[in-house]
Amino acid sequence: MQFRKPIIFFDLETTGRDTLKDRIVQIAIIKITEDGKREEKERIVNPTIHIPDEVIKVHGITNEMVKDAPTFKQLAKSLYKFMEGCDLAGYNHLGFDMPILIEEFARVGVAFPDPNTQYIDVMKIYLHFNPRTLAAAYQSYCNKELHNAHDAMADTQATLEVFESQVIEHFDNKFDINQIHNLCFSNNNVDFSRKLSRNERGEIVFAFGKNKGKKVLDNLDYADWMLKGDFPADTKRILRGLLQDKL
Repeated sequence: MQFRKPIIFFDLETTGRDTLKDRIVQIAIIKITEDGKREEKERIVNPTIHIPDEVIKVHGITNEMVKDAPTFKQLAKSLYKFMEGCDLAGYNHLGFDMPILIEEFARVGVAFPDPNTQYIDVMKIYLHFNPRTLAAAYQSYCNKELHNAHDAMADTQATLEVFESQVIEHFDNKFDINQIHNLCFSNNNVDFSRKLSRNERGEIVFAFGKNKGKKVLDNLDYADWMLKGDFPADTKRILRGLLQDKL
């Protein structure tokens, strides 16, 4: 590989998925210089806020592990110096890792990144050359070209053929609806718009806004506001069922 300036490949583990409020608990960096040399840095970071149990289950970094680690503020100067003047790369980092890293630097008064920074998102490259369309899946799994795409019946027939091929290729030709359902639909999901979810105890909580993570049944005024607002029918149906059970 040849490039005009060093490239930083990096990944973050955090306290959650809110790019404005959540904090970094781990940062890993591989820096590749113009002559191909590689330098690695990895640090556990004290986020200064609590790491929820459901997040710990994902990355395994506990509150005990971070309590004596340096804060981002303490690491910011050396991190910025290491990353300054580099292009930035990651896997789907443009949608999450970059925004949360920018927020962390902003909290300590550092403008990051440089306006001339260029970006490499490995996921976007993958999707560019492996498009996630029905036609692409049909070609990949069935080795056929999809004619009459966007005709409802043609698309439905192609979808069925792709699924049959997936069962053969990925599930040893055994159709197990429970296994496939769990792969496609997380047990934490409650409604299709993902305004509601389940916490680690299986209780239905709000998944957005000021009451994110709070139990619906403990915040009935907010649930009532949603029922009166412009929210999907599926979400409202579930809320009505919860409120009716409460009565």
